[in-house]
Amino acid sequence: MNDFELNTLLDLHEQLIAYDEGYWVKIEAWEVVKSYQIPHGIRYSLTLHDFHGNRILGYDNAHQLKEKRKKYSATKNRPYDHRHLNGKDLVVEYKFEGPQQLLIDFFNEVNKVLQQKNDQKNS
Repeated sequence: MNDFELNTLLDLHEQLIAYDEGYWVKIEAWEVVKSYQIPHGIRYSLTLHDFHGNRILGYDNAHQLKEKRKKYSATKNRPYDHRHLNGKDLVVEYKFEGPQQLLIDFFNEVNKVLQQKNDQKNS
């Protein structure tokens, strides 16, 4: 991981970015001690919200992924890096490849979600 990419992500900590129609993005990112669960040493939460403040997309590593069949249990082998799609409805693993790729992936998905919302509104 290169220092420029890491510093770019860390510099975005606590930033809010406004979009049309009241949508907004919140970025949180800070360094933590590297561990099995967070081997890259970065804790992050990148979220897209609607005008009511509801999360409609999120990338984070705040908790382990839960097994689909066991509602409240987590497996020790499951990664922490994941995406929340459709708000809280769908949680899927995210392969963290670095700070720059995280930002690229997140903002590409933000643009895709907002385009879909715009298309739905105009149809």
